[in-house]
This record gives sequence, structure tokens and C-alpha cells, in this order.
Amino acid sequence: MTSTIRLKTKTRNNITTVRAIIRHPMETGFRIDEDSGELIPAHFINLVTVEHNDNTVLSCDWSRAVSKNPYVSFMFAGAKVGDKLQLSWVDTQGKTDSIETLIN
Repeated sequence: MTSTIRLKTKTRNNITTVRAIIRHPMETGFRIDEDSGELIPAHFINLVTVEHNDNTVLSCDWSRAVSKNPYVSFMFAGAKVGDKLQLSWVDTQGKTDSIETLIN
């Protein structure tokens, strides 16, 4: 299965920039299905975690207010080219995805 996450890193002057796009519907639970007239059940990512060499550098608790296919970007210090970086998420239906890359 193809990952739902696209992850890119760039290190410059000891600062690493992390950019990621996560393919996810991020349903709020408030939208009505045009065909059935029923509410579409809530289905959104509620936890995003980024680890650098097995140490958490970012942990986000998300809610229904985050848009479809969210984009995440942040910077942190202390990483070196070739270090391991892992991004993972969990949603309200218990689904998960994770991707690991080497920092460049």
C-alpha cells in the first residue's frame, strides 16, 4: 500500500526544515451527504508525531478544524544529514500511517 504521507527535509546551518502533506479526508462530522441527506461521520487525524532518532520533536493533537489533505511544516535544531526522521499519524477511526526517511 502506498503511504498517505509525502515527507521532505532540508538541513541548513544546523536547522532542519520538515515539510509534509498527508492525504486524508478530514471529515468534520458536520457535512451532509448530498445523495442521502445524512451527516457524514467524523473522520479526522487526531494525533501527529514526528521523531528524530527516536526522540519526539513534534506532537500535535488535531481536531475537526484541520482541512482536507493537511500540510505540516516546522523547523528544529540538532539534526545531521543522514539522521532518521519518522512521521506518523492516528485518526478517529483508529487508522494509522507512518513514514521514515533520512534527513538530507
